Amino acid sequence: MALLLSLWRPLLEILFIWLLVYYVIRFFQGTRAMQVLMGLIMVAVIFNIAKLLGLNTINWVLTKLFAVGVVAFLIIFQPELRRALARIGQNTFLSGYLKKGGTVDELIQSCDHLSRNKTGALIALERDIGLKNYIESGMILDAKVSRELLITLFQPNTPTHDGGIIIVGDRIAACGALFPLSQNPDIPRVLGTRHRAAVGLTEESDAVCVIVSEETGSVSVAVHGKLTRNLDAEGLSKVLTNLFRPAENRAPAMEFIEKNWKVFRERTSRP
Repeated sequence: MALLLSLWRPLLEILFIWLLVYYVIRFFQGTRAMQVLMGLIMVAVIFNIAKLLGLNTINWVLTKLFAVGVVAFLIIFQPELRRALARIGQNTFLSGYLKKGGTVDELIQSCDHLSRNKTGALIALERDIGLKNYIESGMILDAKVSRELLITLFQPNTPTHDGGIIIVGDRIAACGALFPLSQNPDIPRVLGTRHRAAVGLTEESDAVCVIVSEETGSVSVAVHGKLTRNLDAEGLSKVLTNLFRPAENRAPAMEFIEKNWKVFRERTSRP
């Protein structure tokens, strides 16, 4: 018992530092800032190796760099740090998605309207892996998600009609963003660039993409490189609601996607 009492402080400190490092790396993952962060980690490793080997000149140079590096770190990562502190002060991340009138509700209503009017749309919802590189490829918006704004952004003959919208939390981070096109040969030729871009993005990240076809008005969802097509408002609601619940409740959505993907593959493989 005495041993446990003497160890609880070091264990608590180790757990705190581990969580801090984990969330810092996860926050910067998928951004250009991640490369800078990895560079700083490498400099820290070199500093410790030089100190261990008694390389005093290298130690002196790196010590001076670290003194300036604290200020440089705050300047370089100022936007990311501000967003991180803002997230800490907000409610839970998923509450804005699932509550009535939240992100999912507004998204379903806008897709239903766009589908009925055969207006093409491509919407990506960020999850654990950051999409900041893709956000930077589009027009930065940072506006609250709403049905009216989503419909307006995809109106034909507007600069924001082409490209994709990226949603982070309950905010539209960017519009007109460029996504990587999938090279999957199983995607039928009848599907256009929007579907290939959606599948391509979900192959490289854990994002969820919602696509509205401009030709047919059909609504599809792409996740983990798999495409589920011809969803109505109820089906779209079921998939999105389950995907943005805690991990233990995501199985029904993934089972639904797997089932539809299997049917899709069988249909496209027929001569």
